[in-house]
This record gives sequence, structure tokens and C-alpha cells, in this order.
Amino acid sequence: MVRKNKNRHSSGGRGGRIGSGPSSTVSCSIPELQKFVPGESLKRPGFVSAGESYIVKANHFKLTYNETLCRYHVLIDPKPTSAGDVMIQLAKLYGQSRLGGRLPAYDGKKSLYTSRPFPFTCEAFKVTLPDQENILCGLPRGKRHFRVQITLDKVLFGRIDGEEFYQAFNTILHELFLGRYCLVGRSFYKSQPGEGLKNCCGFYQTIQNTQMGISLNIDISCKPFINPLPVINLVALLLNRDISDDPFDFCERLKVSKDLCDVEVNFTLEKNADKKYRITGLTSQGSSQLPCPCDDSGTGKTVLEYFKETYRCTIRSRVPCLKVRDQEKPTTYLPMEVCEISDAKQISYLLSVACQHPMDREKTILQTVNPYNEDPYAKEFGITFENKLTIVKGRVLPPPVLKFNDQGKVKEFLPKVGKWNMRLKQMVKGGEVNTWACINFASDITHAAAVAFCDELAVTCLISGMNFKGDPVLPLVNAKPNHVRPFLKKHYQRFMAILRPLHKELDLLIVILPDKNGTLYGDIKRICETDLGLVSQCCLAKHVLKMKPQYLTNIALKINMKVGGRNTVLLDAVVGNLPRVSNTPTIIFGADVSHPHHGEGRSSPSIAAVVASQDWPEVTNYAGLVRRQARHEEIIQGLFNENDCGSGRISGGMIKEHLISFMRSTGHIPRRIIFYRDVVSKGRLNMVIEHELSAIKKACASLDPIYNPQVTIIMVQKQHHTRLFAGNYGVGSTIFESGNVLPGTVVDKEICHPTDFDFYLCSHAGTKGVSRPVRYHVLWDENNFMANALLILTNHLCYTDARCTSSVSIVPPVHYAHLLASRARLYIGYKGNLPDIKDNVKKRGMFFC
Repeated sequence: MVRKNKNRHSSGGRGGRIGSGPSSTVSCSIPELQKFVPGESLKRPGFVSAGESYIVKANHFKLTYNETLCRYHVLIDPKPTSAGDVMIQLAKLYGQSRLGGRLPAYDGKKSLYTSRPFPFTCEAFKVTLPDQENILCGLPRGKRHFRVQITLDKVLFGRIDGEEFYQAFNTILHELFLGRYCLVGRSFYKSQPGEGLKNCCGFYQTIQNTQMGISLNIDISCKPFINPLPVINLVALLLNRDISDDPFDFCERLKVSKDLCDVEVNFTLEKNADKKYRITGLTSQGSSQLPCPCDDSGTGKTVLEYFKETYRCTIRSRVPCLKVRDQEKPTTYLPMEVCEISDAKQISYLLSVACQHPMDREKTILQTVNPYNEDPYAKEFGITFENKLTIVKGRVLPPPVLKFNDQGKVKEFLPKVGKWNMRLKQMVKGGEVNTWACINFASDITHAAAVAFCDELAVTCLISGMNFKGDPVLPLVNAKPNHVRPFLKKHYQRFMAILRPLHKELDLLIVILPDKNGTLYGDIKRICETDLGLVSQCCLAKHVLKMKPQYLTNIALKINMKVGGRNTVLLDAVVGNLPRVSNTPTIIFGADVSHPHHGEGRSSPSIAAVVASQDWPEVTNYAGLVRRQARHEEIIQGLFNENDCGSGRISGGMIKEHLISFMRSTGHIPRRIIFYRDVVSKGRLNMVIEHELSAIKKACASLDPIYNPQVTIIMVQKQHHTRLFAGNYGVGSTIFESGNVLPGTVVDKEICHPTDFDFYLCSHAGTKGVSRPVRYHVLWDENNFMANALLILTNHLCYTDARCTSSVSIVPPVHYAHLLASRARLYIGYKGNLPDIKDNVKKRGMFFC
């Protein structure tokens, strides 16, 4: 989003101490930002040449089209519940007469597109929708009359190179596909007959501006759908229990709210079966306590009383009601018993998404695209698609050599197909666990089985290079998942009664969980990390029973990082060959913002997490900080701040804290900052530069006015629909088990942006389905990265994730920031505030692993 800086600035003060003494007011002007031009992009410095040539195919199809479009402005009065319904009725009434037989594409808001002009420049139409009745409030609605005014706004010419054409053609393609599919979110699905739950296959589509021109990106979506089913039955399925008349606890309400939010339902007592209501949440009270919003008599009836009197139906008195959205009443309550899920509406959490072999997925995508060249809308707008996937000249980057402890038999290792193991290897730096304990919350794990697991885990930690004492502080404790907080506090006091006289702390608490119960896990992490100051490691019961060596190894790796150890390092980092990092003290940041899920309540904030490397040149250990910020705010607010005090202004923020921590732990002043940032929406990219880069620069200047390290900001996008397929599925061209592209596959041609510095990297070995490459987009670069240097650095870093013995799909700093933000969300729990993480937990190691 910015021009590449031609003028490079000093990377810091020469000599002297940074950060000594109190901070003064930061009123620095930032010369780099004065060169920033919103909308102007950082240009690609060249293409990658490292590694070996590797031909792949991408699910992009070159698109040709008429270069003339007419855009009309649409105004509907009064504002309808569904503008689309009004425009469909208008097309039926006037399509072959006053609209001149055109096939218009409507965006559902205020814009209408045609391939040729209408016979008018401005005209008004009368549209009447059929009778409907809102039985919920007992008020007949009758026919609804609308006035629709259509006015020529602009005639668009030329290539799609701006947001206008992008929006126009996405609208046109929506119309093209809607004839055969139903739209759910941004994907299209074809409904299939049957009852109850079912998987339906559809596709996602969008257009992109690429080096080969305009491409249509199409990917297969397999989602679960449901035929009409009472909501109360579905909720019983979600909670895995009978819904009698018991109230829901907080966690049950949260789960149901999250799962059902935005799902459309029919009100079964309403005469008009086509009327839909959209679920917005779940009430905290049962129907016997909720005042009825439909009761206009002022008698203060509850929902229970209203439905009993009006419909003579019996509903559960203590079960929460659905919050639904309605045109006349924005918040309406409907009992679950009188609602059913609308036909063919997505319930994305009920069934697993189908995993296709890459070869099968490729065929399915082609079958989706090929029929549409003959579609009436395609012909109307002169749209044609290529009938094959795009052939792309990619590269495969070599894996890095990993360095292990010299005490092991294997000191260096070159990963094979993105994987390795710890056999005959030891951690570079083994952490110490001298005092530990175990609590077992899984009733189906016997005391003997839990003890055996802990013994095996201790042995694995020792063999891997840790100093892990074999015996716990106290014998293993069995517990029930009820009243977790008082139970943990009680036994913590028992542990400390033994350790405190010895001037020791509890190094590790091992917790065995019965299942993936997010509530129990969240309670344990919140209590341990924000209340008791304990480092904990949770293990699932099903893995405890199996005691597979690989699982034990992965747990040992996580424990080691949590207690201050280091698992492995890049040999290139040790010998000084890591691009743009080894030659100059460098700090690497990762940043992510976690937004509240549906159903968490309006008071639930967004949480920003920023991690930063604390070692150089190895860049394997990271510290993390979190801040709460406004709900759904994408731009990180806590990077830098200033506060008034009696003697002036004091500056702080996450960037400054991390810089000081880095200096203390390494003894070096970072001269380079590499900032990997989880992606923001396209419209907010400028704000990353204007706000977040500015905050980084101010944080540096607050340490010393002449301290100005060189900054590179890279957006990291995992949620997209570009997929890469092997050029051929022969031996050596794919991962044998899955048929996916090889780890280290990189593409920066054909399907990438014509001028921006971006690339797709598939750094991991995908074992199921089709591997999803990660898109990296460089927004700002003062470090003058060439393509080879940045790609090699990023790919190498993907081999340093502390949680496993394989390369990962996304660069670890962003992965860690995501883990930390998710962890912090568990801390919020029932309250809106974010408690502080205990210092001893943060300082000990990477507790968020």
C-alpha cells in the first residue's frame, strides 16, 4: 500500500544507551511516512529464482469480458426487508418492456449493472410484493408497495483495474451462478433431496487482478446443510443432551449462540411459511422471565404467557429463547419449540468438510466452471472462461538444516518432505522441571494409567534433553470437572506448603482432560496463568491412553518451550547465513487481532496480541503481550501510547516493551524490525501503515530520538481460496501420501498481483485434502528485501515452530500471536475485562505454545 522508500535512514543511534532514564514526550515527525501515498503500492523488486523449477496448476481461470458496463443507481422507497425480492419482482413485471430485455445484475444495495444502456436515463417503477402476515405480533401486513427509481450513474470502460470494476464483475458473476445455486455467505451450493443433516458441495468464486489479466478464482466448498428440523432438536444435538426444562449454563448459551447466529428459521405458527427470521443470539433468561416484545397491551406479559394465551401452545419455561431479527421489531424473542431451520441453510459446525484428493478436487473445479460459458448472463456481458486450470511456473525452496544439541548422536538434520523426529536428537537447550504435579479430570482414566503416562512423559523429556525430575511433589490427584477454581487453589496451596519452606515454586502442572471441553480448558488456563501463576500442560484422555511416542515428543517440546528451553535452531542462523537477519541485530514481530465470536455478547472486546523474538541470531524464542481494544477493531491500538503524569508524559505500549525486553535478553539494539501481520480487510491496509507503522516508529523514538531501525511490514493471509495442484502426479512431484505439492512450493508469477510485492508459499507437507498456501504481501520495506531473501527467510522460519517436528503452514510469529490472542480470550470468561498474566508465567517461557 505504499511506495518503496528510496531514501534509507539511520538504523539507530551510534553508541550510547537506548532506553535509559525516563521517557520524554515523543513529538517526532516521521520522514518515512511523509512519503506515504495512500493507494500506492510497494513494487515487486523481482521474482524468486532460488530453489528448483516446479510446474504447478492453480484454480484460477483467465476471464475475458465486454469492456463496457453501465452502472445505475437504485433507490427503493420505503426501505424493504429484502431489496433483492423487490428487484426480482421488478424484473418479472418490466423486464421485457420498459427494461428493454436487458439482463441486469443487482448488488442487493444501490447499484445495478447492465452490458448495454436501458431505454431511459432515469425512471421510476411501482412494485407490489404479495401478501404476508406477521402473526408473531398479530398484525396483518397486507400487500407491500414500493417505488423504485433507477438512474444512470456512470458508463464504465476498459480493464478491471479499480475497485469499481471489481465490485461490478463480482456482482455479475453472482447473478450468473444464482440461477443454479443458492447463495450462503460468499459461496454457492446446490440443494439436494433428503431429510435431516446432509453434506452439499458447492463453490466459492471471486475475481482477482493478476499478472495474466483478470482471473476467476473458483474453489470447491463442501458444507453441511439441513432440511427442516425443529431448533429444539438441533440444540439437543449440539449439546449432546436432552432438552427438558433445565436452564442453560453460561457455556451452553455461548455455544448455542455462536453456532446458530445468522441461521435463518421459520416460525412454525405463522401462516406464511416463506417468512424467515434470522437468529442473532440467545437470551440469558427462560421464557417465564422474559418480557414479551410483542405485547403492546402494557400488561407486562412474559413470552411464556403470551404464547400460551395467543397460540395455546406449551413451551419450556426455563429454556432460553432465540433472539431473532425482524423488520418491524429489531429484537424479537421466539421459543425454540416453535422454530425450525429453513431448508438448505448452512449449519457449518455439524458435519466435517469433505476432504478430497487434489486430483479429484481439480476435476470437480473443472466440472463447475465449464458449463458457464453458455449461460445467458455470460453471453449478456460477453464473459468467457478458460476451460483449464492456470499453469504456473513455481519454485521449490530447499529446506533448512536444523541444529540440535551436540550431546545427541544426531547434531544436524536436513528435514525430509517437511518432517523430522527427535530420535537420536536432543533439544538445543533443555529446560528444567524440578517440581511438578498432575491432576486428572478424566474419570475414564484410571489412577494407574495416569501415573504410567506421567512416567512415560518424564522419560521422554529426559531423553529429549530436558532436566526433568521423575517424581511429582505429591501423588497424582483425581478430580471432577466441577468447581475447578476452588479445587485448583486448594491443591496449589497443598503443593506450596511443601515447596515454600524449600524456597521453591511449582515448575509445571500437568492436567489430564476428559475431552476437548473448551470450558474446562479455558478455566484451567485462566486460573493457572492469571491467578495462581502456574505453567500448565493439558493432555487429552484419548492420547493418555494410547501413549504414542510422537504425541509424547510433541508434549515434551511444548513443555520445554514453556519452561524456558529451546528445541531446535536453524543452522544458517548459527553460522550467520540467515538472509537479512544474521548480519544485523534483528527483532521479528508477529501480530494478530482476535475478534469476538457470534454469541459472545456486545461487551466482549477484540484482543490484540503481539509476539516478538527474544534471541538473536537464532530467532526461536518469543515473548507475548496482549491488549483489549474496541470490538471488531482491526487496527492494533496498543502498539504505542503516551500518558500524562505529574512531571510530563510517559510513553509505553507493546512495541516499546518488546524492544526493551529484546535488548535486555540479547544485549543488542535491534537495527532491523520485521513485522509479520495477520491480514486485515482490504479497505484497512492503508491504516496499517498510517497507524501501526507510525506507532512502531514512535515507540523507537521514545527510547532515543535518533533510534530509527529499518522496518519491513508483511501481511500474512491464510483465509483465501487459491489452491495449488501439482503439474503432474508422478513420483517425486508430490507428497506421496496425499498428492499435495511439495513443502517449500512458492509462486510469485501468473496468479499474483501485477505489480505488488506478494507471493504464495506452501511451506508445509499437507497430509489431508488440498494444501492451502499462505499469501504474503509486503506493505512496507526499508530493509530492501529482494524476493529470494524474503522467501528463504520466511520458509526457513516455518521450520522453527516450537509445537511440532514438522514445518508449519504459516510463519511462526503470526501463529504464536494467534495462539496468544485465543488464549487471552479464554481469560475474559464471564467478565468483559482482561486480567493480567502473572509475570513469572510470562518470563519463564512461551506459555502460549
